[in-house]
Amino acid sequence: MTMNKNQKHLHEARKLFLHELTNQLSSMEEHLEHYANEQNLQSAQEFYRIAHTLKGSAPIFGLMAIGKVADLLVREFEWTQMDTRKRLAPDQIGMVNMLIGQLKMEQSFSKEEILHEEKQEEYLLLNKQAYRLLLIDDDDVLRTYLVKRLSQEGYQVEEAANVEEAKQLLREHTFDLITLDLMMPPQSGYEIFDFVRNDMVLKWIPLIVLSGRKDSEDKVRCYRMGADHYVTKPFHFEELEACIYRLLTRTQHYEQMAFRDPLTGVNNRRYFDHQLQVELAQTRRQQEPNSLAFIDIDYFKKINDIYGHHIGDLVLQGLSYKIQQNLRATDLLARYGGEEFVIAFPGTTAEQATMVLERILAQLQQDPVVQLDGQNFHITFSAGVAEWDEMMSKQKWMEQADHAMYEAKRQGRNRVVRAKLNMEEPQNNLDSNKKKRLLLADDDQIIRSILKARLAHPEVDIIEAADGEEALKVMRKNRPHLCILDGIMPKMDGFSLLKIIRQDQNLRKMKVMMLSHRNSEGDIVQGLSLGADDYMSKPFSMVELELRVKRLLHLQ
Repeated sequence: MTMNKNQKHLHEARKLFLHELTNQLSSMEEHLEHYANEQNLQSAQEFYRIAHTLKGSAPIFGLMAIGKVADLLVREFEWTQMDTRKRLAPDQIGMVNMLIGQLKMEQSFSKEEILHEEKQEEYLLLNKQAYRLLLIDDDDVLRTYLVKRLSQEGYQVEEAANVEEAKQLLREHTFDLITLDLMMPPQSGYEIFDFVRNDMVLKWIPLIVLSGRKDSEDKVRCYRMGADHYVTKPFHFEELEACIYRLLTRTQHYEQMAFRDPLTGVNNRRYFDHQLQVELAQTRRQQEPNSLAFIDIDYFKKINDIYGHHIGDLVLQGLSYKIQQNLRATDLLARYGGEEFVIAFPGTTAEQATMVLERILAQLQQDPVVQLDGQNFHITFSAGVAEWDEMMSKQKWMEQADHAMYEAKRQGRNRVVRAKLNMEEPQNNLDSNKKKRLLLADDDQIIRSILKARLAHPEVDIIEAADGEEALKVMRKNRPHLCILDGIMPKMDGFSLLKIIRQDQNLRKMKVMMLSHRNSEGDIVQGLSLGADDYMSKPFSMVELELRVKRLLHLQ
């Protein structure tokens, strides 16, 4: 399978990282030589900063070996952050030189792997021979052209000049896709529709109509008879080929659109969003109460960091099971993303829904959500409940429940909060009609550029800062809605900056997500206790980061 969009981004980011690594290695050698000759503390601290950046960044791009070697270098120079009187012995400097050599070797290996991936990608793009296409068209010139071009793309292509030839080929061979011309005198392409539609196997084959007729009646008739796409002549070959490839690979997209969350077995977000609209229409008709609840597991990131994702998955499964035990058959539960769940309570007031959620919380305080190898795992959650009223849109209803959930977190977590009418948005009444402002504060330029590309959104303006002091100036000038803050930066580290933010009357309501290689329980607790709204340890998942950012900014 060829690379998808995310894989291509990661591939390009890895190339950029390895290219920049050459400059970083050169700087490390210079700082090490300067320290060895003059015992210069500033050079040692700069060496530590570069090694620390590599340790946090490399695993994000899948370069685990480089990250491990960088971690060894960080440990050798950890003293520069605590005891500035310490000095490295000559044998330690020799060890550091050896580790730098190992980094160069890993860099070389990684570049070879990238070249191999690019060659493999090129091969996969050209190798589409697994797909067999049937072209049905009485225009000899166009049919010959399409057969030639699609064959060059790697497809297996059969052709038919009339309806009877096409039926014969469909009986004798298996095809993955059909292109069909509607007008083939004296017969009509609609005969193929009838032939295919009445066959239990053939009716599932993707079908593209190629027609010189532009009137909507033909298009509507074709779609109703089972066409997957309608292309009007003349057309660009590249567009047709893209359409063909998209239809051939749609199976994987259908799997993504499945209505069940594969981990917990409950409904997924796509199904919930659709079904909530149905529930809302019924609520309007019957004039009955309906309540919505958002649930977010408290400190779930810490569970993953300390115990591993396997335990995190078990916690998600355990909580979803516990919730289901307390719901009625008419209630609608879904995993909304990450550690967040959502429940619709038809025929239920906010007070009644709150009682259900508080009952679940009480059970979680008594009983472990997971028991494994003699160890009990207890959790709590923060929940927000909003009751629908006739003046609310679906979007406003969901926002009210979401805002209530964040209010529960601000009040100390482990609680259920009911939304109040026109509850203030967590961003402290910053103008929601304007674009959201996102500040990326990280001294690693590559990380900033990758995050900027990944988090690009039409409703978001992204600002950058390379150190703590610059970030503070940017905040005071631009008032971001959210700051993604690196834990260790030049001039002022992220934890010190976070403390200033929460003490500043104009900045204290700004959302802050901490990014740091520090994943010990103490560091996570420190970040959250200083007021971070979220905390992610490097290396982190880009997909998970994007979901968390969208949630903090209340983006769709």
